Amino acid sequence: MKQDASRNAAYTVDCEDYVHVVEFNPFETGDSGNLIAYGGNNYVVIGTCTFQEEEADVEGIQYKTLRTFHHGVRVDGIAWSPETRLDSLPPIIKFCTSAADLKIRLFTSDLQDKNEYKVLEGHSDFINGLVFDPKGGQGIASVSDDHTCRIWTLEGVQTSHFVLHSPGMSVCWHPEETYKLMVAEKNGTIRFYDLMVQQAILSLESEQVPLMSAHWCLKNTFKVGAVAGNDWLIWDITRSSYPQTKRPVHMDRACLFRWSTISENLFATTGYPGKMASQFQIHHLGHPQPILVGSVPVGSGLSWHRTLPLCVIGGDHKLLFWVTEV
Repeated sequence: MKQDASRNAAYTVDCEDYVHVVEFNPFETGDSGNLIAYGGNNYVVIGTCTFQEEEADVEGIQYKTLRTFHHGVRVDGIAWSPETRLDSLPPIIKFCTSAADLKIRLFTSDLQDKNEYKVLEGHSDFINGLVFDPKGGQGIASVSDDHTCRIWTLEGVQTSHFVLHSPGMSVCWHPEETYKLMVAEKNGTIRFYDLMVQQAILSLESEQVPLMSAHWCLKNTFKVGAVAGNDWLIWDITRSSYPQTKRPVHMDRACLFRWSTISENLFATTGYPGKMASQFQIHHLGHPQPILVGSVPVGSGLSWHRTLPLCVIGGDHKLLFWVTEV
């Protein structure tokens, strides 16, 4: 594994607009292609991509757009539903977005005649995170600058409403125990809620602010990672409510933290989108230095491939893909 390997993206895909957010579908869809969604100033594009790392007859990346959804307003967040299936007849594409108009939109498509969306309203400020219930996909959780975390049904009914002490920055659902929800706040507190009893059962403290992004490790749910100030921080929730490890990572304030979906030791962070370029780093807990450092032209969004050690970031009219070794 190369130490501190500074390099360009392995693959790029050209886009028609600046990309604000990008998400690989984290769920099994019954098809070999990997679904990816990205959002710009007024649209969402759904596509599939296949990489040479997984298919011998592919050179580099094979990308295909399946459908473009008109959105009419800047896309701030995208979450995939586990109900999305490419092997059903007709196929089901289901995802939701958060937008600059403070609304959540739930999109459903069969990639043919049925393309509809429902609007979920209730937040009074920017929505910083949203996620589907990973088991059945029947609930959506969202957190906002309005100091709330809300749980919605697919009909738009709010079933839970948690008042936070500061803006909600990230929300994650436990992959197996779907009554457990993690909510990270800008003031450095991360709370775990039990949705059965509708109250917090555990909390962690970053001891530094602003906490901008946190993520629950799906490979080992005792691990939580976050970025706050210029540092990344990692907790083992069985040991302490304070971080086990932390390191300074981005000079210009860290922006996003995402665990790899295939290893509990691999994660990526981004710096704040700058006027010229934003820094992107991949880290491995066994290495003192980042194992990959990339520079992204005003990058935003960060997502890991479901089965490969591969990351995507949105850029200026581009998707940029980085590959690392585990």
